[in-house]
Amino acid sequence: MEAYAILATGGKQLLVKVGDRIEIEKLSVEAGTETVLDTVCAVSDGTTLKVGAPYVEGAKVTLVVDGQKRGPKVINFKAKRRKGSRRKVGHRQDLTVATVKAIA
Repeated sequence: MEAYAILATGGKQLLVKVGDRIEIEKLSVEAGTETVLDTVCAVSDGTTLKVGAPYVEGAKVTLVVDGQKRGPKVINFKAKRRKGSRRKVGHRQDLTVATVKAIA
């Protein structure tokens, strides 16, 4: 079994392995640079699993930022029947595309 980590970022948790390309909520980091995230909820080296409360001490995930992009448009539409009340709101989330370089 390969090493993996469960990473918490942007209010979500992601299971990542070395070499994975992930899309996470926007980080203020330029493309081509490395960044280290230490909000690791669980980490496994392939044989043992360490679970944090809430985060594992000393665990880090190194990412190489590939660029920024915008996610798909999500439409929120609400209507009340027989009232003529309608509400439509669109949203596009800013995302950071990154590749997992190392799990420590």
